[in-house]
Amino acid sequence: CAASRQASCAAGCIPVPWLCDGEQQCPDGTDEQCGDECYAVSSVCGTKKVQCPGTHHCIPHWELCDRHQDCEDGWDEEGCPQQPCLPGQWQCRNRVCIMAEWKCNGIDDCGDSSDEDVCAPCTPGMVRCDEGKCILESLMCDDKDDCLDGTDEPSTCGELCEAAPCNGLLACSCQVCSARVDIRSGDLYWLAFLHVSCSRTHVLCRDGTGCVAQEYLCDGEKDCADGSDEDGCAQLCNTPGRSHSSYPCGLGACLNASLVCNSQQDCADGSDEGGNCSVPCQRSCAHLCYPSPQGPRCWCGPGYRLAEDGLSCMDIDECMEWGKGTCSQTCLNAPGSYSCGCFPGYLLEPDGHICKLTGPEPKLLVAVQSEVVSYGLRSGHEEVLLATDKDRIIFSLDYDLVEKKVFWMDLATESIRWQDLNSGKKGTLVKGVRSDCIAVDWLGRNLYWTDGAAGQVLATRLGAVWQGIPEYTVVMDGDLDQPHSLVLQPLAGLMYWSEVGSHSRLMKASMDGSRRHVLLAQGLGWPTALALDLPTQRIFWLDEKLGSVGSAHLDGSNVKVLKLSWVQSPFAAAVCEGQLYWSERKTWSVQQVDKASGKNRTVLLKKQGQPHGLQVPTWRASNPTMPALLVSHCTNGCAKSNGGCAQLCLPNP
Repeated sequence: CAASRQASCAAGCIPVPWLCDGEQQCPDGTDEQCGDECYAVSSVCGTKKVQCPGTHHCIPHWELCDRHQDCEDGWDEEGCPQQPCLPGQWQCRNRVCIMAEWKCNGIDDCGDSSDEDVCAPCTPGMVRCDEGKCILESLMCDDKDDCLDGTDEPSTCGELCEAAPCNGLLACSCQVCSARVDIRSGDLYWLAFLHVSCSRTHVLCRDGTGCVAQEYLCDGEKDCADGSDEDGCAQLCNTPGRSHSSYPCGLGACLNASLVCNSQQDCADGSDEGGNCSVPCQRSCAHLCYPSPQGPRCWCGPGYRLAEDGLSCMDIDECMEWGKGTCSQTCLNAPGSYSCGCFPGYLLEPDGHICKLTGPEPKLLVAVQSEVVSYGLRSGHEEVLLATDKDRIIFSLDYDLVEKKVFWMDLATESIRWQDLNSGKKGTLVKGVRSDCIAVDWLGRNLYWTDGAAGQVLATRLGAVWQGIPEYTVVMDGDLDQPHSLVLQPLAGLMYWSEVGSHSRLMKASMDGSRRHVLLAQGLGWPTALALDLPTQRIFWLDEKLGSVGSAHLDGSNVKVLKLSWVQSPFAAAVCEGQLYWSERKTWSVQQVDKASGKNRTVLLKKQGQPHGLQVPTWRASNPTMPALLVSHCTNGCAKSNGGCAQLCLPNP
């Protein structure tokens, strides 16, 4: 193992930052045996830095092999590649190579922002980390390392107001006060604030330290550090809106109404007996009337809620409660009940809620450095599908469902390449392009890509053969503000993309660039990864600046946002069945969460290489089991005979 950057375990070598990170990478678990060996370095340097041998000098991990001698004896540059990047490329601080022209183009092409941090002063409201990255002032002292070297989380965070004045702000006696360091000047200052500010889709925890999504309230899990999101839930038992008959015990539990006033103490505090239990039910209740210690009350059966008049019952439309995960695909409401259904090509699970794909196991395709890895979403089986030269990075990728070809952006050669997974044959589609994201229209037989620096969306034929002359067209140009992620809906002839310029937004247009309009322009930071979930007709995005997962209907309505601490530097995303998958460049991992709730986070892959492009091919155009419902609604005019065009056909539904 390379002593300066790797540690050994039974399976081989792992990067030093993976030691004692809470996730087992070595089969024998030695990387998480955090005894004296792990903490020996921490006691001198802290967990975010490494120690120069034989000295007390500490340097951040990202200063290893940065072509600058930081240790006196040069230990941090030993064993490093002499020429890590090809001519015409620029090496990022994290040693990723990008095209030299991409430096200072306003887009984080490196993944660690080093190609943009050196360009201009931080904008108002942002501060610069010691290593150069600009972050929002609000991200300081939030118990999360937003700076690579951790300088946004100094040891003075969280000290009480009494320790120092609040710099002439409001009185501190009844406020939370946090000590913060102005990274630009190194001066210590004090910030007083009454509470944390939460978005309209989240609520504040009682201790003021965080926000949780409204969907997480009273779901049986403590999401706030103080558990306040589960407090007072008994008060919901008899409020209009409850879907079943329940009675609030005094100590917080909910009791079935049929057990109240039955001469047996079922609540721990006995609050379900006595009082006015003997008063007979004489109210004109629409459904049921139960005695209670507070007197007779009306209750509703399952699937109904008590109306405001306290007497009548209203049907609950469970199908409108998408955030609760009622059905994963189609939902049919009925009086007092509902039923779930699935599109052709899917099968309803025994739980009656989740739809699973029929046929072969769905596979997740992930670009990791110079390889494309296949990961079985049922079995967890990993397989390397293709590999390029080790000095080339596979950036964005997509898959052609018809011909079983993988297409990817090759940063080193500024080209879009492909490989047939059946024959192994390789080729180049187009050269001389720079792209942040590519997307395949498997039905219209085109490939699209975004060029953030030029502010364009372009396209070429999937069957194009590179003959020395570029054969592509500019689909959209002009007022695009740094287009980034791009996803297609081939059956409908539509495309969606994110813009991460001065005013971030989500956009929608026909595949020929016409009928362009804004899908969403509020509540966005840097939406760097998009994914479509066609069964539920929703678009998902991961926001790097806000650390959140958002989704909306394909018309931009019904927006839902979940703030998730593990969303740090997302590059690409995909949705399959009930899960959302994305690649994290900062932690070198591929992760998944429940797409509706954002819970049950799992790290699927964590390899010695930075993941970029990611796709889940779900069904084939040539497969007779392809959803007939979707085909019948196909409006892609290029699907048959190339739309009658001799060369490039762009759909205009």
